[in-house]
Amino acid sequence: MVEAHLRVQGRPLVRIGCDVDVPLIGAIAFGLIDRGTNVIQVRPISLCVLNCIFCSTDAGPKSRYRQAEYIIDLDLLVEWFKEIAKFKGDGIEAHIDTVGDPLLYNKIVDLVHELKNIREVKVVSMQSHAPTLTEKLADKLDAAGLDRLNLSIDSLDPNLAKYLQGTEWYNAKRVMEVAEYIVKNTRIDLLLAPILLPGLNDHEIPKIIEWGLKIGVGKKWPPFGIQKFIRHKYGRKPKGVRDMSWREFYNYLRQLEKKYNVKLVCTPRDFGIHYKPIIPYRFKVNERVRVKTIAPGWLKGEVLAIPLGRVCDRVITVVNASNIPLESKITVRIIANKHNIYLAEPIA
Repeated sequence: MVEAHLRVQGRPLVRIGCDVDVPLIGAIAFGLIDRGTNVIQVRPISLCVLNCIFCSTDAGPKSRYRQAEYIIDLDLLVEWFKEIAKFKGDGIEAHIDTVGDPLLYNKIVDLVHELKNIREVKVVSMQSHAPTLTEKLADKLDAAGLDRLNLSIDSLDPNLAKYLQGTEWYNAKRVMEVAEYIVKNTRIDLLLAPILLPGLNDHEIPKIIEWGLKIGVGKKWPPFGIQKFIRHKYGRKPKGVRDMSWREFYNYLRQLEKKYNVKLVCTPRDFGIHYKPIIPYRFKVNERVRVKTIAPGWLKGEVLAIPLGRVCDRVITVVNASNIPLESKITVRIIANKHNIYLAEPIA
């Protein structure tokens, strides 16, 4: 299935742990991300089958900026996760949230099962638009131990949903049917997480809230996680969507809270998220590092590289590297390292 999607999308698939050995810490598009809390983000695949017109990561067949996609070997991913969990300690939430859609990972059920059985892990959650989710798969995820599904559903109107998701085959009614099945027949807690697009789907947000309350979402965690649209450098910027300030956004949510008597302004505490020491940084901003390029980068003009002459447990994305072939040994300067996500540029 993954290969079929790639033939349509026309980008190479980098099989990490099979075709190439790449550290699973350091990149935004795949692997594991620790942002200094008890939540560890898990990104096993980067593919998506949708072309959402607001996508912040430019995912799907119509991507303009991506040059490669990634899929990680299950055993390798679990091995790396265990090491981070051991460092972080008990009470971990493993949150599967890709720059595509995690349900495309061919071993997603096994991944949930493996994560749930790690001693330090308390919660396994997932974020998805769920275009490929079925009742059968929902049952398997339930049996594997998935605790919460954050379902991104941006409109209940079939035609508007197709427009927002950028594909004619997207079936909002079908997604709603599976969502209702999950609430009624599984232990998975369902959270509805539409993105508010002022000028496009404002009128749909109240409908989504009403539907969610009707079917009984959010038995353990808050039932809704409405998202604010934010323009990103490489993300898609739909026409007709006006910018909304954070103050206006939260005022809007509070108005809906009063109308429907439901919590909409959520905090990390509502999800049990709290501070935990971040895994050690390896490189400082402006530090010069000797590296070897090993794989194509996620976006055009990028390559992935690993450090030479030291412990190889972080991957570095080198930008402005269109003319640098793989297997090259070069010197780079670190230009960003937030949350152990490393960007660098070549030094001439």
